[in-house]
Amino acid sequence: MNWDDLRIIAAVRDEGTYAGASARLRIDETTVGRRLARIQRDLGVPLFDAVDGQRRPTRHCEAVLEHVGAMAAHVAAIDRIKESQPGPVGRLRIASTNAVAEELLAPRASSFLRDHPGLTLQFLTSSGNVKFSRWQADLAIRLRKPEKGDFTISKLGDVRLYFFEPADRSGGEPIACVYPDELDAIPEQQFLRAKRLTNARCVTDNVRIIRTMIQSHQAIGVLPEHSCTALLADRSLRATLLSKRRDVWLLVQNHLKRDAATRVTIDWVRHCFKDGSHR
Repeated sequence: MNWDDLRIIAAVRDEGTYAGASARLRIDETTVGRRLARIQRDLGVPLFDAVDGQRRPTRHCEAVLEHVGAMAAHVAAIDRIKESQPGPVGRLRIASTNAVAEELLAPRASSFLRDHPGLTLQFLTSSGNVKFSRWQADLAIRLRKPEKGDFTISKLGDVRLYFFEPADRSGGEPIACVYPDELDAIPEQQFLRAKRLTNARCVTDNVRIIRTMIQSHQAIGVLPEHSCTALLADRSLRATLLSKRRDVWLLVQNHLKRDAATRVTIDWVRHCFKDGSHR
């Protein structure tokens, strides 16, 4: 039993025919009849009698409709709550890596939520990819383009990458921070492999670990620009801009593409990346 089923009962009562209920609810007449038959079967009682071409509610139907009326009042009250909020209303779950959430989205989230009091953001973060199913995330930010999936995908932009090394090498060969083998296809790892490093003894996909290692002035590594603002100002480090950039992709659940809350959140995510690339 669901709200759509209960609306069919009320529509048949009000219109008197399946055809009238069909026109009111904008669903096929056969669908009205089939779903009403299922409801009566589930309840185990008849809801309508056919009298002179009209559907007349039984006493069981009247009892059900009392509850339907109360539910309709609650639905209307919920709608009024939504309408009382200026702008779009909704709760959006955004899946991303820890670094993207912490360094690009979070610094700009407070002002966005202040400007949109009807919105709530839930951040789902991981060093890898949060599973993007309809029930686990609404939007996802990916640093690798998915091959396929039941969602809409668009390019958010590309991220500049920097290679850092100590300006003073007198302390010996620095420790090289490299990415795991499964990330061999990313430009960061390709750059590091091309250097044929001999001291690659830190393996991680966590950019915070790489950044901390580089800050010690005893390690080398590659970081996205949004993770290395402080490093670029450190004169004890030498920074080299890579020729290749890292593409960033936005995944959106298909059923949310035209949702107002989703659209304004997508615009904000795009602004975060655009703003982050011009710092």
